[in-house]
Amino acid sequence: MADYEFCRVEKDEHLWVVTIARPERMNSLHPPANEELHKVFNDFAADDDAWVAIITGEGERAFCAGNDLRYQAEGHKITVPSSGFAGLTSRHDLLKPVIAAVNGVAMGGGFEIALACDVLIASESARFALPEPRVGLAALAGGLQRLPRQIPLKQAMGMILTGRHVPAEEGKALGFVNEVVPAAELLARARHWATEMMACSPMSLRASKQVAYQNLNEADLARASDNSRYDAVGAMMKSEDMIEGPKAFAEKRRPQWKGR
Repeated sequence: MADYEFCRVEKDEHLWVVTIARPERMNSLHPPANEELHKVFNDFAADDDAWVAIITGEGERAFCAGNDLRYQAEGHKITVPSSGFAGLTSRHDLLKPVIAAVNGVAMGGGFEIALACDVLIASESARFALPEPRVGLAALAGGLQRLPRQIPLKQAMGMILTGRHVPAEEGKALGFVNEVVPAAELLARARHWATEMMACSPMSLRASKQVAYQNLNEADLARASDNSRYDAVGAMMKSEDMIEGPKAFAEKRRPQWKGR
């Protein structure tokens, strides 16, 4: 595993835990940090033994405070890799599950990272906002697209057009947070969700994720239900896991997934 300056990567069998490590800047991201995370998730996507990832932030104050405005104000040019903020917000072809473990403030781009994940676990102290209009900007790393798709439109617009801060429990009530837990239990709970995912065939998870997201692009239910349109479904149907699952069920044992 490569050494990184602005993040840490822990590999535990099929699980990767990625920690944004700029606590002195509330884990906000500047171009070098974004580039590191781009490389991390490139490696995660390419590694056949990597099935699920968790992304979190160092410390208890912040998951990610978004773009490093101090860095920008110091005269540096802001650039983002092709995969988007934190290497995730524009990575639309990643079929492996990613869990956000939001340990504090998730503002602007930080909230957009969390929205780009498949499951969001929040500590009780977590706060969410898209405050870009308050500094003359807009949430253009996916926040304006994802939030209205994940919660009711009027509720999304209320957040978008005011930049207001939403606490974790309200985020759960709105529907973009899966679970709220005490800060001390956050990573353990995220790992529990990852363990539950890894009890499933990774081929099935990738097929399920591709269908769930791509079918949203189709207004016609019959076309959306045409499973031949989804490459990951075809790969699942041809996989060793497709044989192993029913066999393990019949033999009353845990399946030994291959991920191929």
